[in-house]
Amino acid sequence: MFSLPKNATIIEVGPRDGLQNEGKLVTTENKLQFIAALQDAGVQEMELTSFVSPKWVPQMGDARDIVTQTKKTGRQFVLTPNERGINAALEAGAQSLAVFVGVSNTFNKKNINKTTAESMETLKPLILNLKEQGIFVRACISTAFYCPFEGAVSPEATLDLCRQFVEWGVDELSVADTIGMANPKESYELFTKLIEAFPDVLITAHFHDTRRMALANILASLQAGVTRFDASAGGLGGCPFAPGATGNVATEDVVNMLHRMGIDTGIDENLLCQAIEKIEPHVTNPVATGMYTLYKNQP
Repeated sequence: MFSLPKNATIIEVGPRDGLQNEGKLVTTENKLQFIAALQDAGVQEMELTSFVSPKWVPQMGDARDIVTQTKKTGRQFVLTPNERGINAALEAGAQSLAVFVGVSNTFNKKNINKTTAESMETLKPLILNLKEQGIFVRACISTAFYCPFEGAVSPEATLDLCRQFVEWGVDELSVADTIGMANPKESYELFTKLIEAFPDVLITAHFHDTRRMALANILASLQAGVTRFDASAGGLGGCPFAPGATGNVATEDVVNMLHRMGIDTGIDENLLCQAIEKIEPHVTNPVATGMYTLYKNQP
């Protein structure tokens, strides 16, 4: 039987995941205007920035200013790859942190120069300490389906990695199809297993639209019981450490699909497109087609 939830939550990742791979530096002011417009559209959960070395990701060099100058509303994540990033984020006043690791060893090595096991060994005491402080911790699981270097990733490997995070007390698992190779059958099966295994943890699906299957994967995930989805306004994004990974699924297309199926997100579609209009002149990567194109071409 085709069953659907009444509500779904969109976690907007455009300000961080959407812009991190942008070759042209976007000013702090333009980022803040983009974030404010997304908030005005009704976005309640957002990935603002990342506390990483500006040497490796220059676009995120203004992380502290983004956190301190953004209006505090809803849940705001910042990505923190290591202890230095965590300390900097906490000093800036961040209350919700995201850590990340790839299921694939090769991807993890190319991303942060550590194997998956080495990353987990480093993250464990950091996460335990954060939870003692009452900090919301989101674990981002990269290459949960496929790796650009190793190929298919077994569901058991993804489940085992998630289980470690859950044992350490993380609040949320964001499980990513990093290079956009997953199909709806695989999405349904993996997220069904995750929800059955970890019923007390927030499960979020993160899809890239490399092969134009992101919306189909979201529908399959809805059927599996997922009600939380990462998305990027304008479809901006892509991982600089994952060859072939195009942008994230476009927020406006996800919101439109959910609304047309009677699933409320609390996000105003026109205001969302207006937010994209604010950032479009400041990026070189093209924004997604779909609902934003229809919005721009309306009489």
